[in-house]
Amino acid sequence: MEKVLSRNFHYLEEHGEVMSLEAYRAAGGYDSLNSIFGRDREEMVQSLRASGLRGCGGAGFSTGLKWSFLAKDAPRPVYLVVNLDESEPGSCKDRQVLYRDPHTIVEGVIASSYIIGADKAFVFIRGEYKVGAAKLEKAVQEARDAGLLGDDILGSGFSLDIDVHLSAGRYICGEETALLNALEGYRANPRSKPPFPAVKGLWGQPTIVNNMETVCHVPFVMHKGVEWFQNQGMNGGTGTHLFQVSGPVKNPGVFELPMGVTARELIYDHAGGLLDGRELVAFQPGGSSTPFMTPDQLDTPMTFDAVAKIGSRLGTGGIIIMDDSICPLKYTRNLIEFYARESCGFCTPCRDGLPYLVHLFDKFEQGTATEADHKTILELCGLIGPNTHCALAPGAVMPVQSALTLFDDEFKKHIAAKGCSYAPTSAAGAVNVAAAGVAGGHH
Repeated sequence: MEKVLSRNFHYLEEHGEVMSLEAYRAAGGYDSLNSIFGRDREEMVQSLRASGLRGCGGAGFSTGLKWSFLAKDAPRPVYLVVNLDESEPGSCKDRQVLYRDPHTIVEGVIASSYIIGADKAFVFIRGEYKVGAAKLEKAVQEARDAGLLGDDILGSGFSLDIDVHLSAGRYICGEETALLNALEGYRANPRSKPPFPAVKGLWGQPTIVNNMETVCHVPFVMHKGVEWFQNQGMNGGTGTHLFQVSGPVKNPGVFELPMGVTARELIYDHAGGLLDGRELVAFQPGGSSTPFMTPDQLDTPMTFDAVAKIGSRLGTGGIIIMDDSICPLKYTRNLIEFYARESCGFCTPCRDGLPYLVHLFDKFEQGTATEADHKTILELCGLIGPNTHCALAPGAVMPVQSALTLFDDEFKKHIAAKGCSYAPTSAAGAVNVAAAGVAGGHH
């Protein structure tokens, strides 16, 4: 496997600063533009589709197929919007590229904008990433000064500028149409679809919205070829992915690995395995809104299709570990509290349903829950999921529905014991129960 997105990560540690434009170009940066400018745009979109590149922000939708929805005679201007809002607990991959190698983002934006024929590009960055946003601003200015942005880039006849936009906050801004509203200066409520952004997006114009990691893969697919990209994967996966492992493991972090690496390899070989004396109970494979996977599923290839086949979602590829020191109900309640807080409040099932789920979980903790409350949680998830305006609430209830199946005995124990009787396996485990709150908040 050849490192792509993390190929320059070492530079920051070795030099104390990110690569300048000069250093980036000396390492082959922006070479891809020579193999992209002048090529037929429709042919490149079809190549992207053939490559198997899928959206890395969670949905996993075919990038080439998404871009093909943009009409050839789309009214001008056409926009590219890069989603770097990254606010899901357990997801911190985009941050690494932003802070360690911002020119890779600029190159990805230029390449992607050329292919879709964008007139202007926007990078929408999570508000807490302001230091990284400043690094990207500097990289953008270096590119402008070198003629890589602006009018007639490299004599190609193609003109583009990039606007770096720092978000005002909230998890909902990661939903593509809520992001567009926020970018326009409105409240970040999701829009009704259709029309989809490719038809009517930013300021009513045709717009492609993609996750940052997806955009950064594009120049390499075009420069090195479809077959090269496909061969980077394994076990049915294509390309590489920035996987993340967080929680009680010895070496938590972000790892660029072949798409299709197994969960076992990620957790035990790259993240070092669980802390001493701990046992794996369950894990979420793609961030906090994904259903739990269990130890007997560790050999599942981490691809969108393979993970979906066993009833979960790859999402962002952010694995969150739950070990035997953490009460599964407390863990799940913590997740729901996050989503209840981050709801935009637009629709009743999400605005009122998620806080009520938190209330029901609190009853189990406080010792007042009954079997009727257990059934109500199940019924409420069924009402919330299919009846909301966007994907926030359906994602929020997925781990709850998963917990109801996997940890049914624990719900019953809480009822019988009139409260939580979950016993940490060690003194260190008792501390970790409190620390597990990180899984439900911002990373």
